[in-house]
This record gives sequence, structure tokens and C-alpha cells, in this order.
Amino acid sequence: MTDAPAMDPALAERIAEHVETPDEAPQPVDEALPDDRFLDRELSWLAFNQRVLELAEDADLPLLERVRFLAIFASNLDEFFMVRVAGLKRRIATGIAVTAASGLSPRQVLEAISERAHELMERHARVFAQDVQPALAAEGITIVRWDDLGDGEQDRLHKFFRRQIFPVLTPLAVDPAHPFPYISGLSLNLAVSVVNPASGKEHFARVKVPPLLPRYIAVDAAGRPSAPDHATAAPERGPMSFVPVEDVIAQHLDALFPGMEVREFHTFRVTRNEDVEVEEDDAENLLKAMEKELLRRRFGPPVRLELAEGISPRVRKLLVRELGMSEDDVYELPAPLDHTGLNLVADLDRPELQFPKFVPATHRHLAEVESATPTDVFAAIRARDILLHHPYDSFSTSVQTFLEQAAADPHVLAIKQTLYRTSGDSPIVDALIDAAQAGKQVLALVEIKARFDEQNNISWARKLEQAGVHVVYGIVGLKTHCKLSLVVRQESDGLRRYSHVGTGNYHPKTARLYTDLGLLTADPDVGQDLTRLFNQLSGYAPKSRFHRLLVAPRSVRTGLLERIEREAEAARRGEPAWIKIKVNSMVDEATIDALYRASQAGVPVDINVRGICALRPGVPGLSETIRVRSILGRFLEHSRVFAFAHATPADGDGFEGPEVFIGSADLMHRNLDRRVEALVRVAEPAHVTELVEYLDETMDDGTSSWHLGPDGVWVRHHRGPDGPLVDLQEVLVQRQKRRPGAPR
Repeated sequence: MTDAPAMDPALAERIAEHVETPDEAPQPVDEALPDDRFLDRELSWLAFNQRVLELAEDADLPLLERVRFLAIFASNLDEFFMVRVAGLKRRIATGIAVTAASGLSPRQVLEAISERAHELMERHARVFAQDVQPALAAEGITIVRWDDLGDGEQDRLHKFFRRQIFPVLTPLAVDPAHPFPYISGLSLNLAVSVVNPASGKEHFARVKVPPLLPRYIAVDAAGRPSAPDHATAAPERGPMSFVPVEDVIAQHLDALFPGMEVREFHTFRVTRNEDVEVEEDDAENLLKAMEKELLRRRFGPPVRLELAEGISPRVRKLLVRELGMSEDDVYELPAPLDHTGLNLVADLDRPELQFPKFVPATHRHLAEVESATPTDVFAAIRARDILLHHPYDSFSTSVQTFLEQAAADPHVLAIKQTLYRTSGDSPIVDALIDAAQAGKQVLALVEIKARFDEQNNISWARKLEQAGVHVVYGIVGLKTHCKLSLVVRQESDGLRRYSHVGTGNYHPKTARLYTDLGLLTADPDVGQDLTRLFNQLSGYAPKSRFHRLLVAPRSVRTGLLERIEREAEAARRGEPAWIKIKVNSMVDEATIDALYRASQAGVPVDINVRGICALRPGVPGLSETIRVRSILGRFLEHSRVFAFAHATPADGDGFEGPEVFIGSADLMHRNLDRRVEALVRVAEPAHVTELVEYLDETMDDGTSSWHLGPDGVWVRHHRGPDGPLVDLQEVLVQRQKRRPGAPR
């Protein structure tokens, strides 16, 4: 669909989690509160990416993990420009932009983004060149330029160029007969000036670096007869050298322009608006409409131009003019550009320079039946609710096994499943296909509008349909983001429903990288709730009522606001009260205002936010009792938890507080207003205690984290007077390893 470099699906999800749809209006609701009570969400996102960069700067982390954080920072920023900045520019251009909740005008936000992004990109380049690159060299991993190579190495690369690179290059001239070419988003390019010796006339040309080539070429591998075509494999363990692929191309430009004199060449890169817009109400077929829109995506207007330092003023002016860029959109940086390719280096087989290998363990309640008959997984769930915490609890031996065994079990009559993102070789999809082919009723709700996974999900939707699965795409106007599985099984005492409600996608790869929670239960109320919700998604059931679920867009915000106010009322009565929240992002103004009012009533509020936070903590008279912290590390914090000291019994079930929900919803407009989200109330007292204690650990002063100040500045606290603070993720890894039967 695009000739930009393909993005790893797990990485696409990782970065897309940080970026919200640009078409949103702020919702300030309480005029009694100060006007400046909200931090700007765009600048808060940049502050999040700065925290990622601080991990790359941390000399205490394994070196190749620092390299990976450099790549993540670059990928994050690419998508921020592709979606957030592009959306802001589009709204300004069409005259529909509104003042942000922070009080900044759209142009003020854009100016602040440009200033901050320039600072961060320059800092990112310095970290690579002055810190990480020398540290890699000290470990025998060198990223070199062409002139640093010896004669023998250059000779090997000459041969590699002729064999593997030259045949796929396409030089494009710019002259009256050849208009300035279209520059695809995120592609790396060479701007080349050549002179005709006969006429003395200078010409401009563009050479695109083919995205299927490796970003860095392993110099030694390029010269070995047994090397793979793209020369990315490492030789025997020992010193290694990598050279940027554009350096190799640049040294052979004479082969592309024979008879011409190459006067100069410079690398550049363009970022374009790549957000997808589909008017669903006007789309007769959502699948075809989405495919058409994906074709349009590649031709979005440019929003950022990256240039290698040292570019000549004449070539710079030409690129800026032809691409229609403003000076604020131009970023001159030290070569090499595009550090997303550093993942190739981070993946080297150097375990001593990476986080220690970690193998998730089977949950203890499932391990008891792991080697028995397939139906025993249902026996384990019948015996008790099972609270999963990935990646510490294995996804493959819990959720994946649950669905695979459901597909194979002759007593299972139906499976219903949401799929927001999944892997290219998904065992979940295979299980659904197997179940359909075995004659079971199978419903798959595939969200084909999951950003940057649209094409993957279209492919899986068609594959599922061809296998006989009932595939639906949810409700017009809403993305289906909830993480739900429902299995209906015939048992001796009648039909029984087994449910899974999670905070993360059914994606085996990201389940090893993300911290997520999930609940496996045979509770009839949850089974009834999921039945009603699936009926609402696949048919017509707008007035469905739920026992243990809060479901957006109808009841997540209202349910949370009700519980926040309940804590405030308890505090006003002088009773103990508290609120503890863990989310990826907090932007929703109505919820933030409710938390401010709770704080004014004296409620202690602890918030752990991975990414964006528009709430100002610690403001006298407004949020003195609110603490906001952030944990970033080896795993991407992805779980959402909402905990309250008090609870209102539901339908006379005798339930008492604390009350804890887990689920798919963040506190953002898209989640609460434009998505189908589900939070499930955790009923088992031991699980409630476990989750509350976990939230307390994330906020503990002895835990390494970033603390947010009232001015919007995040400060890292990772060392105390006695040494490093506790890495909570590592603590949980070690706890898992100490479990009986856990892999070592």
C-alpha cells in the first residue's frame, strides 16, 4: 500500500498506543476551577517521548537496550508527526481548529511543538553520536562511514553494491521534461547534483533508498559468499562493523549517472500526513472504503522535512520549495538520518549487552492442569477466577491455550472474539478458523480501523470469512477496542459460558513485551454481560444492561465519575477514601475535573500514567492530594486499572469495597466517546487485594519512576542515597522466577 519502509506490527502497535485521533474537541466542564488547570496534551506527549530518550541516555541500562530506545524514540516521533501534527495542520488549514483545553491556540501549539521537537531531535542525535555510538565501538560494534573503511572492506561493498543494490535503484531526474518526483513518506533519499561535462549545465536528481534494503549493512557479512542477500546477519561473535546503506549508494552514484560529474549529494527524509479518514455513514462497504482510503494515505501532504547537516543552501532551498515546507518544519540533523533502523543493531546476538532472557511462566492455577487433558483448562476456570498478569504469566499457556482448546473441544458450541490487533501468524486466528471448520458457531469482531494495522486486519477479515467465520466490523462510528473472548460450552448441567476480559490485544508477540492484565472467569454474570455486548456489536441491542461491566461510550465515563464522586462524598463525611488509577494516557477533561474536586474534598489520588497526562498534580487548592507518576522500562506498561476505596453493591449482590476494574479504556476522548471499551469489575477479594497492592508498588517512593510536577515537568527518580531505586518490572520478573515450576 505504500513504498515506505514496512513497520514491524508490534512496533506499530507500541507507538500507535501513544497517539490519539486528531479530530477531538476539549471538554472543559467546571467553570469554578481555574482556566489553566490542564496541561497541553501535545506537549505532554513530547514529554513522554523525552522519557523514552532518557532511557537511551541511561548508562546503567544494557547497551543494546539503549540502542533500542533510540529507535523507539525515532519511531514514536515519526507517528506523532504523521498523525498529531498532520491533524493539527489540517484543522488549521480548513479553519476548524479550536483552542486547546490548555488554553493555547492551534498556532501556539504548533509553534511549541516545533520548538520542543527541534530540541529533542537534536538531543537524540547527540546521544547517538556522542554517547551510544562510542560505547558500541568499545564493545566491538562500530557504525562507520564509507571513509572509515579499509580498502578490503570497500572492495567487498563494491561487489555487494553491484550484486544487490544497483539493480533496484531508480534515479529520477528533475528538469523541464521530468517534474519533481513524489517523495514517499518516511523514505530515505539522496538529493544529487550532477553536471554535464559537455555543456557545463548542472542538474538535480533524486535517488530513493529502497525500503527493502537493510538500513545498515554488516560490512563483514557483505563479503561472505554464504551471506544472506541483504547482508544483515552477524558474523562469528566478535568485532562487527556496519555502514549506512545510503553511504554505499552515494559512493556509487557515478554508476547511476554515467557520463555525468557528481558534484554533491545529501540525504533527506519526508514525513507525511498518514492518518486515515473514512466517512462510515456514507460507505456502503466499510472494507472497500478502508482499502480505498489506505491507497490515499500515501499521498498525504508533507509535515516534516529532515535534512542531513551540511546540505548546500541551493539544494536545501529547492527541497523546501518543491515540498511546500515552512522553515519551522525543517530539521537539519547530523547524518545518518532515520534511527528507526537501529533495531537491526539492537537485535544482535549479544546477550551480555541486553536485558537477561526472560521466559514467562504458566499461571499457577493453570500449571496444575497444564499436562492433563485439554478440557482441564475449563475445569481450572470453573474452580476459580484466574487473574493473569502478562508478560509475567505466559499468554501462550493461558489465553492462547484457552482459545485453542475451545476450538478443539467437541463440547464447545460457540466462540465469540474481538480482534483489534494480532500478529501475522496469529494462533488465535488459526484457532477461530479451526473452530469454524469444525462446525462451531464462531463470531470474530475485527476492527479494520486499528491505526497502521488496517491492511493486516483487512487480510485477516477476508481469511476468516473464507473459513466460514461470521466476521463483523462493529458499530458505525465507533472503533471496537475492547478485549473480549466468550466460549459457550455444553456441560452435564447445561450450557456454561467462559469469558476472558483483558487490557491487551490478542497478539502473541506484544504479549511478551507489554504488561497487561486479564481475567478468565466462568462467572455467569460476566458471561451474560459478554453475550449482551457481543449481541450489541453484531446486531441491534442498544439498551443492553450489564452486571459487572462498564461499557463505553455509554457507561465508562459516567461510571468512573460516579465512583470518583462517591469517594469525594466519603471524604467530606470524614471517612477514609482513596482513588488509585493506572492508565496509558489521561486527557479527558471531565474525569480530570472530577479528580480535582475529589482532591479538594481531601481524597488521596494516585495516578500512574505511561504516556500523556493533562492533569496538573500538586497545585495548592486544586490538586494537593494528587500524585502522578510514570514507569517506563523493559516492558511497555499497558494495563489499565481503576480502584476505589468504596463500592456500591450491584443488584443486591452484597459486594463491598474496595472496588477494582480492569479493562481496555484509557482516559481519553477516543476511548470514552468514540470506541467500544469494556471494564470488568474484579470480584475475587484476593485479586482485589493483589491489584491494590500492585498499584501501591507503582507509586512507592522506593520505586524507580518519573514524577510529574504542577508545571508539567517530569523528573526522573531512579537513584536514592543508598543506590538505585527498585525496578518494579524486574521485581515482578524475579517473583515469577521464584514460583514453583517456573522456567529458569
